[in-house]
Amino acid sequence: MITVNLYYTGVNSNARKFAEEMESSGTADKIRAEKGNVRYEYFFPMKDPETVLLIDAWENQEAIDAHHASPMMQTIAQLREKYDLHMNAERFVSADTPESENKFIRK
Repeated sequence: MITVNLYYTGVNSNARKFAEEMESSGTADKIRAEKGNVRYEYFFPMKDPETVLLIDAWENQEAIDAHHASPMMQTIAQLREKYDLHMNAERFVSADTPESENKFIRK
């Protein structure tokens, strides 16, 4: 699995408005329904009201590439422009949790 953390930052609560429009327009649900999508969820950092974190996870690179080639990306790009957002990204490839760390994870 590949997880991308996308940080959307703007002014005047624009990042939050962007996330709200992604949800209310059904765009986020369409992305969640795409083949290979594992997670597509927005979070709001407590100490930064002008940033929204999107956790975007996919089964593999092929699923990400198909998403990037889809018409959905034009919709997302238009909303990013509408709200004048800037982005930072972090990419992670999943690995099994080492046994030594399991004792710190309460299930």
